[in-house]
Amino acid sequence: MPVVFKDSLFDTQWLRTAAYASSGGAEIGECLAAARQIRELDGESWFHAWNDLGERVLAQAEESQVAGRRVSARTAFLRASNYFRAAYTFLVHATPDPRLVATYRRHRTAFAGAATLIHPAAERIAIPYGERTLHGYLFRAADDGTARPTLIITGGYDSTAEEAYFISGTAAVERGYTCLAFDGPGQGDALIEQRMVFRPDWESVVGPVVDYARSRSEVDPERIALLGVSFGGYLAPRAASGEPRLAACIADPGDFSLLDELKSRLPGFVARHVPNGSPVMLALLAALLRRRMRHVTAGWALRRGLWTHGVETPLAYVRLTEQYTLEGRVERIRCPTLVCQAENDAIGVTAPALFDRLKCEKAFMRFASSDGAGEHCETGARSLFNQRAFDWLDDVLRR
Repeated sequence: MPVVFKDSLFDTQWLRTAAYASSGGAEIGECLAAARQIRELDGESWFHAWNDLGERVLAQAEESQVAGRRVSARTAFLRASNYFRAAYTFLVHATPDPRLVATYRRHRTAFAGAATLIHPAAERIAIPYGERTLHGYLFRAADDGTARPTLIITGGYDSTAEEAYFISGTAAVERGYTCLAFDGPGQGDALIEQRMVFRPDWESVVGPVVDYARSRSEVDPERIALLGVSFGGYLAPRAASGEPRLAACIADPGDFSLLDELKSRLPGFVARHVPNGSPVMLALLAALLRRRMRHVTAGWALRRGLWTHGVETPLAYVRLTEQYTLEGRVERIRCPTLVCQAENDAIGVTAPALFDRLKCEKAFMRFASSDGAGEHCETGARSLFNQRAFDWLDDVLRR
């Protein structure tokens, strides 16, 4: 059932942005005002509406900051950051629109303004990662140096470390957790500024993040949990399959196989030939995908996939998804694991397969549209997700 736009992706992305009102990242009235400036299926009007709103709110934040009004400045900086993130959504291409980079930097700048005004102040961190570093933040429940249970948040395809604060970062801090959010390869800073693309062995990414977390006095090294959001619903369990120091793992939504997720959205007579079947059928699929890529919303996920994985053709992207599977690894997960699935979410259709194959302590949570939580990552009712997921996590870590 559409909320604002007839097109499902425009509607989903609008809801994603507006829903952060519950964690300080939006005002519903501002989001509705932006929507009135957007023409259906017009990516340019989408960009200008959100970017203009972001600039106006950022100017308000800076004015309040100069005047010494910390609360007003903080809340406006947070909203501006979210609006800039929304603005560049449809600028994604295999070679992104240059405005994407500039607007992403505005997203970062606005969040940096808020970070110093959050109490305790959010700390921007650089996590050693080979010869590079991963950008992130440490959010603390208190400034007393106490080692606390800690939540690491790993996002998905188009999320950022800054957005993680709205997703579940504030919820973690309010419950007394230390929270660490970061951009791994294929995400945020790592992709846009350092041009690092996704890799399937996410344990190689989370391992250095856990190393860093355990070096901090605010982190209890025996109570570190990992939350994976959206595509992070594959990345987090994959990391848990090779990182024994995790005390718990949450996959929202669970994702056993990226290839199977993709095939579930193809006609059966085509899906059976993916990724290495009939050359004729694959050539037909390649032609259909190239055509689909030109559509502003229908081709958005494909364009994003080429960019974030560093491949040149839709068929190359389809073929590499075969690497993103928990086959042969799910049985290695030893920490208690929570697998989630939202009722209307087309992503996460392999969540039951992930849950069924787990050999560790496990739980499965379904989120219903009747509770307003049926959309991807429970976007319309994230507070409900956080309530249920943290209640589970509290019990696990208390043991």
